[in-house]
Amino acid sequence: MATRSTIALEFADGTVEQVYCHWDGYLAHNGLMLLEHYSNPFILRDLIDLGGLSSLRPTIGTKHAFSQFDLPKEEVEAFINRTANMCTFYARDRGEKLVAHKFVDFQDYLAHHSYEEYEYILRKDGNWYVQCHDDPYVTLKSAIADEQDRIAQEETAE
Repeated sequence: MATRSTIALEFADGTVEQVYCHWDGYLAHNGLMLLEHYSNPFILRDLIDLGGLSSLRPTIGTKHAFSQFDLPKEEVEAFINRTANMCTFYARDRGEKLVAHKFVDFQDYLAHHSYEEYEYILRKDGNWYVQCHDDPYVTLKSAIADEQDRIAQEETAE
């Protein structure tokens, strides 16, 4: 089952663009990956320019087959090895039109953005923020730290 998320960027002029990501939206995957690999707004803009994602990976990568199931069996292992660190996009890799949603400013984004289980936004202050489910937005760093603390406490209690 998918853990859906959205990824947004607030530009220096205050406008915001948001894309959908279908898989692995939780903090320990997409959250950590965004923090580690997409904190540069220019790289994030390149990602958002490609539209909605099936899966987020450490690099934007290049056009490739959308799924291993689209390939002959003898090509699957090489495909997995070659694309393991590349994002998979609906438009670039599958030919669908799943483009970014655009908002005039952050308030417009808050009022009209697409809602998913996890919503990530890189604000123009240079910090990542996340809204998990219906909780308020918090810094991504603090959300990841809180989740790691919670997991450690649960493991200690067992």
